[in-house]
Amino acid sequence: MGLRVILATVKKDLKIFFSDRRAVMVSFLTPIAIASFFGFLFSGSGSGTSKIPVLVADRDNSVVSEALIKGLGDDPALKVDEVNEAIAREKVRKGKATVAVVIPKGFGYSSTRAFFNSAEKPELRLLYDPSHSAELGMVRGILTQYVMQSVSKEAFTGSTGRDVTNELLKNLKSSPSPDMSGEERKALEKLLGGVRDWQNRVLDDSASKGKDASKAGPSEGLGMPFTANEEAVTSRVGVKYNGYAHSFGGMAIQFILFAAIELGMGILDEREKSLWKRFMVAPVSRSSLLMGKTAGGAVIAMMILFVTMGFGMVVFGIQVDGSWIGFLAICVASALMASSLGLFIAAVGRTTGATRGISIFAVLTLVMLGGAWVPAFLFPAWLQKVTLLIPVRWAVDGIDAMTWRGVGLQGAITPVVVLAAFTALFVLLAVWRFKWGEA
Repeated sequence: MGLRVILATVKKDLKIFFSDRRAVMVSFLTPIAIASFFGFLFSGSGSGTSKIPVLVADRDNSVVSEALIKGLGDDPALKVDEVNEAIAREKVRKGKATVAVVIPKGFGYSSTRAFFNSAEKPELRLLYDPSHSAELGMVRGILTQYVMQSVSKEAFTGSTGRDVTNELLKNLKSSPSPDMSGEERKALEKLLGGVRDWQNRVLDDSASKGKDASKAGPSEGLGMPFTANEEAVTSRVGVKYNGYAHSFGGMAIQFILFAAIELGMGILDEREKSLWKRFMVAPVSRSSLLMGKTAGGAVIAMMILFVTMGFGMVVFGIQVDGSWIGFLAICVASALMASSLGLFIAAVGRTTGATRGISIFAVLTLVMLGGAWVPAFLFPAWLQKVTLLIPVRWAVDGIDAMTWRGVGLQGAITPVVVLAAFTALFVLLAVWRFKWGEA
């Protein structure tokens, strides 16, 4: 008798679900559309990563500053434009540029002098958009590279470098540092003397041959003493990360939770119409009716999951590189968790109007903190630990593990167990709090 009631309830809920064609289309097409958009943004499938717009205000107009601007302009990660400081500040304020670099007057000479001793270092000012603090760190690193190249190039092959060396040698002989021993001073004089001899040779040779001194000697200045070989570690060697996998998994989980809200609203609506009071006099148990509602909601949630992920697999090449058994188990566990959440919403809710707004807010919070929109590793460390208490986090991480991460069946065990625990918790709370009549 109990199984017949459950199956009849599931059949009835499926008929109601498919009777509204517009609602069915929204349930299936909306997660696909949003997931496709997020996947396009984060997978690099468009025209590639956008260059960071950087403005440069050069108040120095020296050989060093010109070489610095050229280096920044040639970098593939940056889009550099030269403007004055006032325009740079205004464009950054309006969000038209991410970072502006202000090169002060005298930067070329001061930085070359600071290259050889502990003289006061010139200050480069970085004006940045606070909403793009991540790009600021990237620009700072790139800037450091080209400052070192341009300053070291001028220090060893430019006339400014020779003037600085002569000045330092003169100061060393006329006003030696009291903290420097005689042997240290002689060693420093020998070093600077060798640098000066090299500079004279480069500059004199260039002058006699009519060449640009900047193209003689170590023309690139001091460069990075290494190269980086980057390897993306995914499920299989040679397989690129498919950002659509995470976006489709996250949006599928989000919309089965929205379906859970509709399940809860349907139960509340039936209770407001006194249908559940009528069930009390029927030869059916409360547990059978609630289990039927949960099963019906889980079936609808699984359909949304399978249609959404299936579309991603067919159109965007999402693959289950882990375990198909694990993937299906996580989908079933996620569907049951969502359906039991809908049952819990109906149990604690009073009216459909008030409960719907609170439920949508709660689901959006769960989805946001669970990493369905953006990966959870972008969160602060303390928040990452807190989100382990949220079922969405386990569902999203489980789908990631079974798709692009390529984790085996063992990677699905913990997410399935945790989701099953949340399902049991929601069901127990719903049975405890459920009211047959209006609250």
